[in-house]
Amino acid sequence: MACMADSEASGQAAESFEACLHELEKTVAELEGGDLSLERSLELFERGMSLSEDCRKRLEEAETRVEMLVRKDGKMVAEPFRPEKPEK
Repeated sequence: MACMADSEASGQAAESFEACLHELEKTVAELEGGDLSLERSLELFERGMSLSEDCRKRLEEAETRVEMLVRKDGKMVAEPFRPEKPEK
């Protein structure tokens, strides 16, 4: 699933994220259900890992696009949102 970056497709990109997340949830539910062959379990695991990575990338992209409104000199100004990175 490719990410759509242009503003015209932003609604579609959000839908794609939701579709990706939904597919990941279905994959996890099928794995948790059991009664699968080893081969099918491995296929689902690989698919789930791929979907998880895609969702993570989309969330990171969205995070970089989020802006905070802050008041400077009596005016509201948009600034990029930069969350603090957790220390390891």
